[in-house]
Amino acid sequence: QVQLVESGGGLAQPGGSLRLSCAASGFTFSSYAMSWARQAPGKGLEWVSGIYSDGSDTYYADSVKGRFTISRDNAKNTVYLQMNSLKPEDTALYYCAKGRVRGARPGMGSYEYDYWGQGTQVTVSS
Repeated sequence: QVQLVESGGGLAQPGGSLRLSCAASGFTFSSYAMSWARQAPGKGLEWVSGIYSDGSDTYYADSVKGRFTISRDNAKNTVYLQMNSLKPEDTALYYCAKGRVRGARPGMGSYEYDYWGQGTQVTVSS
């Protein structure tokens, strides 16, 4: 069955960095777009970044553009999110998600994803 397991969250200071990983199994990873989304306390789910199946195209929310970088290693079935210049408002539970449609580009709507990981907590505080 499909499994997505996030790791790499933790506590970081403002201006610091963290690298999230999402290990995928149970499907042909290289055929699907992947995305990261986050949910801050008391707020709704926010799409953060997406990457096409072969890694050729990447997409970012305006709130993280220029600070976060998404990448993937299809040989390792893993997608990453490098987060630099972290801000307190980046504090959230971060999820990775598998695209619903094989070969489709990553979208911003949660309905475009059919499997989600359990999340990894990122806290940015001094």
